[in-house]
Parts: sequence; structure tokens; C-alpha cells
Amino acid sequence: MRIIAGTARGRRIFSVSKNLPVKPISDRIKQSLFDIIRPRLPGAKMLDLFAGTGNVSLEALSRGALRCVMVDREPACIKNIHRNLAHLGFADRAKVLRGDVLKPLDYLLAYSDNDGYDIIFMGPPYRDINNKMLALSEPALQNVARARLLAPKGIIILQTHKTEQFAVPAELEIYRVEKYGDTLVHFLRAAKNSAEGAHAE
Repeated sequence: MRIIAGTARGRRIFSVSKNLPVKPISDRIKQSLFDIIRPRLPGAKMLDLFAGTGNVSLEALSRGALRCVMVDREPACIKNIHRNLAHLGFADRAKVLRGDVLKPLDYLLAYSDNDGYDIIFMGPPYRDINNKMLALSEPALQNVARARLLAPKGIIILQTHKTEQFAVPAELEIYRVEKYGDTLVHFLRAAKNSAEGAHAE
């Protein structure tokens, strides 16, 4: 894995053991994703849930994001993210937290200076270590909505397997979906009829 563009273009990203249920985003999907969100990146505050290797946040920092907060529950992932941040020189613009995205996330608002995040990326694992299919998107979205982590005009990017079904919280709406083989990337924002949506225009 490498950084595609920005100040760290071409630099290596260290991965984690293949024994962990971590599947880094492919270069093809990452390139397309960052082409879509490029105008949002300069100065953005980003939250990366199920951060894994930190691949997406590291690319965002290289391309001008102000700060990234990365959350994962695996100690090996946390250690590896710190290694990548130090290797790329981004440690002063990132916060790495060990946490379970399926538990309340209210504590994360403070790391955005209580303003919410401009970009929230979620790439939950599709399968566990026993190759059992997982369905983590719906509870993760619910926790993000409950904690009001999205900034006005902010977006959520959710990567799922094409077969995963999930309900979207009333506070949010999907406005774009991109398909890459077996992967879907959903783009969400505050629903226009929600309390958040009222000030997100």
C-alpha cells in the first residue's frame, strides 16, 4: 500500500497481520473516492471509524486534511497506525483512539472541538476471523447519528459489501452510491427534514 497523492505521494503504508479481519481499501476505490471528495479535503476535520491500517486517513492528511481522528478496537491496528503516522510525519495532525464503534461514540465530539467532523469514513470489516459475514454498518451509523458527530454540511462515507442490508437513521440520507465489484461506497449527509439538516444547507 502507498499514498497516492499529496505531500506524501508514493510513500509506503505499513499493513497489519493477515490473521486480523482487516481488508485495506483497494487503490482503485481509494483513488475514485478521493477524486469525489477532493474539494472537501483542505482544512477538513476527519473521523475514521474501523480505521484498520489508517490508509484512508493517511491519504486524507497527505491531501490537506487539517486533522484526523482514527478509531479501532484492535491493539495491533492502533500500534500500526502510530507507526504509519510517525513514518509519514503526520503524528501532530492525528489522534488515534482504541474504541469499539458499536458502543456509544459521544466522547468523540470533543476531538472535533465540539464542531463535528466534515468527513466521517467507515469501512467496517465484511467478515470476522472465522469468515462469518458481519453486518456492522447499521449499528455504526446509529451511533454516529446519536452522538451528533457530523458537522453542518459534513458527509459520511460508508464502504460495505454489496450484499449487506442496512437501515439509515432518520437523521441521515444517502445521496450517492458508487459500485466497485463486490463493494459499495455510500455517501450520506444530514437529512433535509432532520434537525441537523435544517442547518446543513
